[in-house]
Amino acid sequence: MTVSDSGPTSTPLQVTPRLRVPVDDTDHVRGPADAPVTVVQYGDFQCRYCGAAHRNLTEALRQRADVVRLVYRHFPIANVHPYAEAAAEVAEAAGRRGRFWQMHDWLYEHQDQLDPVHLSLGVEQLGLPADEVGAEVERQAHADRVRRDFVGGIRSGVNGTPTLFVNEVRHEGGYDLPELLVAVDAVAGA
Repeated sequence: MTVSDSGPTSTPLQVTPRLRVPVDDTDHVRGPADAPVTVVQYGDFQCRYCGAAHRNLTEALRQRADVVRLVYRHFPIANVHPYAEAAAEVAEAAGRRGRFWQMHDWLYEHQDQLDPVHLSLGVEQLGLPADEVGAEVERQAHADRVRRDFVGGIRSGVNGTPTLFVNEVRHEGGYDLPELLVAVDAVAGA
């Protein structure tokens, strides 16, 4: 609240959104557990911007292998991306079998092939049981997990994808490689 000659006026406070759901052992994590920098991504497998971010995050992890770990959380925007929820559930089904990151990578590398037929082919390419995974997706066996990530994103102020948090603070910059490396290095050096 500020005071002027015409009486009190209010000014909006700028608050940087923070991650409201801490990283825990149920999250999908890539990189060293003791890394000084944790990047949490809320993503949608059908979002082309997430596809671009995926390539850059993968490279940032490669270049800062001992410094950063990546946590992936689902934020399928189903009203724009009709295959996003099924893709998230396929990733969870693969994760149940210890293959989350392989499926994650396949989904981002084949974003234009996320319809049910191609998803089934992707599952087979990774050597997973397509019938079992298909049945799990059909009965929405992993919908609660996907929904939990989505709701956690909403609580953290996520309103689009990709949204990144670096050590629990929302990354307001872009997701091209130089910007990601600057953000990681700034937090690592702090």
